[in-house]
Amino acid sequence: MKYTILISLISLMGNACQSAQNTTSNKESAMLTNSTNSTPDTLKPTSGQTEIATLGGGCFWCIEAVFQELNGVLKVESGYAGGHVKNPSYREVCAGTTGHAEVTQVTFDPAVVSFQEVLEVFFTVHNPTTPNQQGNDIGTQYRSAIFYHTPEQKTIAAAAVGAATELWDAKVVTQVEPYTQFYKAEAYHQNYYKDNPNQPYCVYVVGPKVKKFREKFQEKLKQ
Repeated sequence: MKYTILISLISLMGNACQSAQNTTSNKESAMLTNSTNSTPDTLKPTSGQTEIATLGGGCFWCIEAVFQELNGVLKVESGYAGGHVKNPSYREVCAGTTGHAEVTQVTFDPAVVSFQEVLEVFFTVHNPTTPNQQGNDIGTQYRSAIFYHTPEQKTIAAAAVGAATELWDAKVVTQVEPYTQFYKAEAYHQNYYKDNPNQPYCVYVVGPKVKKFREKFQEKLKQ
């Protein structure tokens, strides 16, 4: 009898995971059980110049996966920015006590793709109207934010926030903040979607954003 009950509970748990794959708990489960510690490739700019964008758009797995496919992007790293604690860990950031946002740091060739175009992609693939939230991922670490590196980036970011109001019905709450420091996230967070495309969180949360990007920006995909 106990064995039968145990099997039933396992079955129910499996069904629950399949019906709620976009919860933070499932994200943690995926993170802990399937990681290959891969490091994204670094490409060389054709123009000899590079620029960096630091963007917070919810879970960094989502934003990283999208920008890895954008033509002109040379390197993508997941990490933390905008907080007040040095070298924060993922657990500390998730606790909401460090002030950091999960961010993706995108190094790109400005001769191939502009900062404005990077932000156009950014505002398309995440919801900038929900404060401290993306779907079921809730907390200050999931806030929508642009950490500008130069006065020019600040100007472009402010204009992009205004333009984003045409894409979304609600008020855009993306924060435009000066960049101070980027802390690269733990190795198991890097290249996560590519390494774990079949994880439930990746299938049901990351995958649709990548699909949306591919459909809307076909001409900007890497060959």
